[in-house]
Amino acid sequence: MTMTPLHSRERRAALSDPLETYRRMNEIRIFEDQIAGLFAEGLVHGTTHTCQGQEALDVALATTLRVDDVVTCTYRGHGIALALGMTPDSVLGEIMGRVSGCIGGVGGSMHLSDLDVGLLPTFAIVGAGVPVAAGAALAFQTRGEDRVAVSVCGDGATNIGAFHEGLNLAAIWKLPVVFVVDNNVYGEYSRIDTTTPITDLSARAASYAMPGESVDGMDLDAVSEALGRHVARARAGEGPSLLEVRTYRFAGHSRADQAAYRPAGELDAWKSRDPLTLRRSALIDAGTATADQLDEIEQSVRDAIADVVERTSATPEPDASAMFRNVWTPAAASPPGQP
Repeated sequence: MTMTPLHSRERRAALSDPLETYRRMNEIRIFEDQIAGLFAEGLVHGTTHTCQGQEALDVALATTLRVDDVVTCTYRGHGIALALGMTPDSVLGEIMGRVSGCIGGVGGSMHLSDLDVGLLPTFAIVGAGVPVAAGAALAFQTRGEDRVAVSVCGDGATNIGAFHEGLNLAAIWKLPVVFVVDNNVYGEYSRIDTTTPITDLSARAASYAMPGESVDGMDLDAVSEALGRHVARARAGEGPSLLEVRTYRFAGHSRADQAAYRPAGELDAWKSRDPLTLRRSALIDAGTATADQLDEIEQSVRDAIADVVERTSATPEPDASAMFRNVWTPAAASPPGQP
């Protein structure tokens, strides 16, 4: 059975149903698994970075934030885009460089955006979303809007200047922003203990006089509860905070990376706490769903994603002129040499 595609905000609203959170987590996992095959077939140009294992954080963001709040995130943003409500067609279309993509197929895997559900353009530069989220929060504060910005960056980004500048500015001005560090153990190909002198990244919050907390990133309920508190604090005008979400990426850094640098047994140990498995068990234990019902959801998602791949593969690529669209705003002066 396939699902009738929903529009972005309808998909976001659907997450009020606990079974839909499980569906969305499976959608992210199956979607990302499909990307690997498409990349191998040469249907994904350049490179791409998948997020298997990090689904709990993705869905927690979507269930915690309001639709008019905003999120900035990294190049590993497919899961966040899908969780926030972007349709699989619009995300896969962009990844495959097709006109059905969220920005017309000209940005690719690392540049996803849909302002209708609060996703600011994803960033290919490590940590670049941190000051942008602070800037969005400053705009909300200046205009007196009841909105919150969330910056999602990786553990490696906590070692660069933009991270510290963003937190410092946000703390001084008490901006309504939550800085989420998605600690998935590896910054590109380097394990965190080879690049960072501390194991508790939330400790860095103390340098900027803001609350810091670390949470189990494999458990949807744990992430949602912690994130909810930090977002509520920011919305109440109490300023920024730092939340370290401890996850693990099941795939390598990019599709060309087989992650041979991982210690033996590390991946298996983390997979024993797969966020999908934990969510499945929680729903069954609570009596929310039976195993058969969840099996049906998983199969329906597989069928739906297969349909998306088929539709997107048949969609044309943008023509060369597309790269010059959306460069100038309608109110701006025409570029030199053009009427």
